[in-house]
Amino acid sequence: MRASDTERERVAETLREAVAEGRLEMEEFEHRLESAYKARTHGELEPLVRDLPAPGTEVASLSPAPARRATGSAARWADRVGKPATSNGAFAIWGGFGRRGNWTVGRKFTAFAMWGGGEIDLREAGFEDREVVIRCITIMGGIHVVVPPELNVDVRGLGIMGGFGERSKDDGDPSPDAPRVRITGFALMGGVGVERKRSKAEKQRLKEAERVRELDRQRGRLEKD
Repeated sequence: MRASDTERERVAETLREAVAEGRLEMEEFEHRLESAYKARTHGELEPLVRDLPAPGTEVASLSPAPARRATGSAARWADRVGKPATSNGAFAIWGGFGRRGNWTVGRKFTAFAMWGGGEIDLREAGFEDREVVIRCITIMGGIHVVVPPELNVDVRGLGIMGGFGERSKDDGDPSPDAPRVRITGFALMGGVGVERKRSKAEKQRLKEAERVRELDRQRGRLEKD
């Protein structure tokens, strides 16, 4: 059966979703996308999405595509909230501590560092509750807190002969679906720094998404010509 322009666009949308989620490498995505727009029949379209799951189904098909979902960290907040806490605190004297990667911060988390330092990375973390309080106390030491740009963060700490504040490497608007994290405490002759920064995986996803948009723009210009 002959394929319509609408059906070709549905397959292209499924392919864009797949590359944004990391299911397809960019080279394979470009090859499949080009084949999709050249396809003339259903038989040519079906193999392009046969191995790709669609939202709500096990196998992608040519049925009408659902509304496009958000991807990246902003799309995962609902899945990251409400998990059992794997850590409610961290402690370091003449040493260091780290909380990074896939872990779940308790609704009340206390970090202490004396003559040492620690890192609290929330970019890939889960949250026991939608409201989380992280209390950071450091004496002649330092604590570094890294958060994604979309997280709602309220920094209210005190620095005594030291610093307690927030700085940003990556701009971004807090998501209304994201948990709210209040970072408080004090730094005595030391420092607590809160930094907004995207993870390497998130940066790569955004880069690939931009390449997808550029391919779409190029295709649009070719169709006009």
